[in-house]
Amino acid sequence: MNSPAEPTARAADPAARYRVRTQPWYRPVGAEVEQFEAAWGARMPMMLKGPTGCGKSRFVEYMAWRLERPLVTVACNEDMTAADLVGRFLLDRDGTRWQDGPLTLAARIGAICYLDEVVEARQDTVVVIHPLTDHRRVLPLDKKGELVEAHPDFQLVISYNPGYQSLMKALKPSTRQRFGALDFDYPDAEAEAEVVAHEGGVPAELAARLVQVAARSRNLKGHGLDEGISTRLLVYAATLIARGIPAPEACRIALVRPLTDDPDMREALDAAVATFFA
Repeated sequence: MNSPAEPTARAADPAARYRVRTQPWYRPVGAEVEQFEAAWGARMPMMLKGPTGCGKSRFVEYMAWRLERPLVTVACNEDMTAADLVGRFLLDRDGTRWQDGPLTLAARIGAICYLDEVVEARQDTVVVIHPLTDHRRVLPLDKKGELVEAHPDFQLVISYNPGYQSLMKALKPSTRQRFGALDFDYPDAEAEAEVVAHEGGVPAELAARLVQVAARSRNLKGHGLDEGISTRLLVYAATLIARGIPAPEACRIALVRPLTDDPDMREALDAAVATFFA
């Protein structure tokens, strides 16, 4: 239940509701933390590239906490318009009022604005970020007749999965070259088992066997599977096991069935599960 002081605090600090108050658990796999900190220090827009469920969103959340910055997250989709990002006029009982979109809000309050799976958005929508990603650091609100100058602490971060790119869903060179980039992938087996054990609440030995199942599936990428089992799905399976679901059943529910409907692929993945969880 919210305390009476919370609405007052939020009114005084519009960024309060977007602050990451508790430390997200993130296991670094390289120098990505230091590299991102350097990019934020330069206010360089950043692009995170990697497969589904490998930790990109958790990394951004962790960095927002570490840098003590608010985090405004937007899940991009093909129906998203420029107005969904920058804002629009709304009608209410008192007349017409302007409502900032998440991008405008983040620019005003000095937040990290995270556009998740940005290639899902239409290209005519994505171009609205351009003035914020060069020396200008401004956002024109044409409908309102306002030019928003980004807060000194504002940073734009985008992510996408290169494995799903196509000619219809690809960033224009004029957009790509406005960003620095960090490559993400699934961690090595030892690090991934550590993540699964911590997040799923299972012993390290069991987590290591789940990671071995994932490795088998990733070898099938491009040979019947678009993507292998993600770290996120491994955590789901571990969570079910920790709650009493037998490991083979948990693997079928969280690893095999979400990944494919192809009977042959399911049989191959079920066989991999049986190898490690007889």
